[in-house]
Amino acid sequence: MPALLSIQGMSHYFGGLKAVSDFNFEVPEGVIYGLIGPNGSGKTTTFNLITGIYKPTQGKIIFDGKDITGEKPNRIVLRGVARTFQNLRIFSSMTALDNIRVAKHSSVKSGIFSSIVRLPSFLKEEKAVKEESMRLLEVMHLGKRANEEAKNLPYGELRRLEIARALATKPKLILLDEPAAGMNPKEVADLMDLIRKLRDEFKVTVFLIEHHMKVVMGICDKVKVIDFGETIAEGLPEEVGKDPKVLEAYLGRRGA
Repeated sequence: MPALLSIQGMSHYFGGLKAVSDFNFEVPEGVIYGLIGPNGSGKTTTFNLITGIYKPTQGKIIFDGKDITGEKPNRIVLRGVARTFQNLRIFSSMTALDNIRVAKHSSVKSGIFSSIVRLPSFLKEEKAVKEESMRLLEVMHLGKRANEEAKNLPYGELRRLEIARALATKPKLILLDEPAAGMNPKEVADLMDLIRKLRDEFKVTVFLIEHHMKVVMGICDKVKVIDFGETIAEGLPEEVGKDPKVLEAYLGRRGA
């Protein structure tokens, strides 16, 4: 399968601290790709580099055949890369529906004049945005929450709302930063089904960071393990789970 995302010799330093070192990897189109490692190993920094929050100290980031190294986050979103965050970034005082509509407006064509005078083209586009936003809420089993303020939703539903908002930008690649964090076992099982649905029904390539090994081993096609900013293992989930370097990084001991 062709690579949708290709990282070539990427390194990043914060002062003298090496956060990511000589990363080289590819995320093929249509897969669920997992990035794991102990706390502080450079996982979220990698996501921040891909999405333009940081600019790599060196190396290239190629997405869908285009060099996006150092581009602004909004330009990267328009190219087809969306993400969620380890710490929720929801507009808590807005309704669930309006959280999705905000994301949809990144791709609307109507200008300020059309919206002020409420031209038919603007009204038609606004209707389409609302309908598509409601469809995403229904997919996430949040349809009944559409008009509730986000701050009133339980944690698991907020996680799904953030994923829905990312989907609203119509991405080719979605980056999920610890989507199972704080979830109970039932919510984790539902999340695994949802991530598979993103890939299979929405035709979205999924790149995720996750500490929950049931999620990683249960849904990922390929896994990359990093520690102190460097790759220590990469391969199929069952292979990576038995790697002595991985066991040492997670458990502080060597294992077979």
